[in-house]
Amino acid sequence: MVQEEIVRRKLPQVLPEGMTAQGFAAWRRDMVALYARECFGVTPPAPASVHAETMAEQQDDWAGKAAHREVRLSFEMEKGEFSFPVHLVLPHCGQPCPCVVYISFTPYATAGYQPIEEIVDQGWALAVFNYEDVTADNGDMGSGIAAMVSRKGSDSWGKIGMWAYAASRVLDYLHTVPEVDTRRVAVLGHSRLGKTALWAGAQDTRFAGVVSNDSGCSGAAVSRGKVGESVDDICRVFPYWFCENYQKYRKNEAALPFEQYHLLACAAPRPLYVASASQDEWADPASEFLSCCLLEEVYGLFGLPALGAPNPELPAPGGRLSMGQVGYHLRPGTHYLSRYDWVRALQFLRMRM
Repeated sequence: MVQEEIVRRKLPQVLPEGMTAQGFAAWRRDMVALYARECFGVTPPAPASVHAETMAEQQDDWAGKAAHREVRLSFEMEKGEFSFPVHLVLPHCGQPCPCVVYISFTPYATAGYQPIEEIVDQGWALAVFNYEDVTADNGDMGSGIAAMVSRKGSDSWGKIGMWAYAASRVLDYLHTVPEVDTRRVAVLGHSRLGKTALWAGAQDTRFAGVVSNDSGCSGAAVSRGKVGESVDDICRVFPYWFCENYQKYRKNEAALPFEQYHLLACAAPRPLYVASASQDEWADPASEFLSCCLLEEVYGLFGLPALGAPNPELPAPGGRLSMGQVGYHLRPGTHYLSRYDWVRALQFLRMRM
């Protein structure tokens, strides 16, 4: 199935000939720079420091299982100080625990997308921020963090890059929190924020694991031969997610200097989890799965299996592959981040981080 798709879609090779584990870090740096220049835009330098102000704290939240802290992170950028709120949930487990940085569509503790009690019950801390507290999900480049950096060309960063930058600032803060095991912090997002999680994990190797849920076009899904949303569709409706250069590839995916498995490969050798939904035709689960299948060569550089299955086939709804360093599941249903997705992704990461 995989070889047939490589030929049918005319896919570029995954890694250069002769690539070794020793050369992978340089390849990843070059690939991140290529994605920055041609897709997401160039990320500004990290700030010298991040200041956290505690706004509110509750020691016994979620039936007494966890502490809940609301903080405001602030840091200096080119045009002044920027700040945004973050909610941190810390299980009462008596030792530093793994944590997931969740890039969220909604504020803390809403009904959907954040099954916090289930996350705590698995022994995970949760650091969550609302993406629109960083910058609005529209073409306005004059407010939020978008206003903090000069725009200097066709590779100026888009909104996905801004949200990914904020995820790394949350990670900066977590490195000051003794209740968090900073060797085991993952980044997770859904849909456009799944793309964001992949970009954050590619750039910031301090993230020990990466989770993409229903990220589709310009996320986990192979662009060439994809069904549902295309590069043309996404650039027409959401041009501000990307840099201007990405417009060159509308109706011209064959000219892309990368494929999305290259973005996923930047997570290696760290654990990567990709989740799809069976009825999410716009994201195209088969193309998301194909990206995962093509990571075997990458993880093999480090003596690790990717999916860990010979001749893998797209699982039936409700199925998953999770024997290797790359996990994948196909949830029954539509485009959503459900408890099903959270529980399986965190189970996978806990075994590998």
